[in-house]
Amino acid sequence: MALQLNRDHLEAIRDHGRRDYPTECCGILLGHAKGDHKQVVEVIALKNLRREPEKARELLPVADPDRETERNRFLIDPRDQLRIEKGARAKGLEVVGYYHSHPDHPAQPSSYDREHAWPWYSYVIVSVQDADPKEVNSWVLAADRSRFEPEAIQLANSPHPHAAPVHLSEHSESNGL
Repeated sequence: MALQLNRDHLEAIRDHGRRDYPTECCGILLGHAKGDHKQVVEVIALKNLRREPEKARELLPVADPDRETERNRFLIDPRDQLRIEKGARAKGLEVVGYYHSHPDHPAQPSSYDREHAWPWYSYVIVSVQDADPKEVNSWVLAADRSRFEPEAIQLANSPHPHAAPVHLSEHSESNGL
């Protein structure tokens, strides 16, 4: 399966990573599963609840509060999750994935990401180095939850009339999205 989004979606994710640096940003991808791809229709930026440590620990404690902070963890408020899912259904959309940033780290999932992910959904990660968004990769958790598999990102036609489509099928450190 491939994840299809347009340039505006990609820029929204990159901008969110830039804005929230040096903490992790997070958000939800809404759209449709169509044949061999998931098509993103809307990108929703969310607040990383880890920025409010006491509130976050009530919902999802961390093993080491001094090492696990908003700089290397994100948490979506479950009330936001439910509100967005309800709104998506009203628009005929579904949650097809999530995104977050890795400040000063590669756009590859961590073991923590794997432990908190669900199979089928797309997990887009943007690497942000010194407040500058770099590579963007998408991943899908294997059905047995043992590993993430790379997922191709396809840039669809943008609403901008002069933007040419670009199709990416390789997930390498040099893809430069």
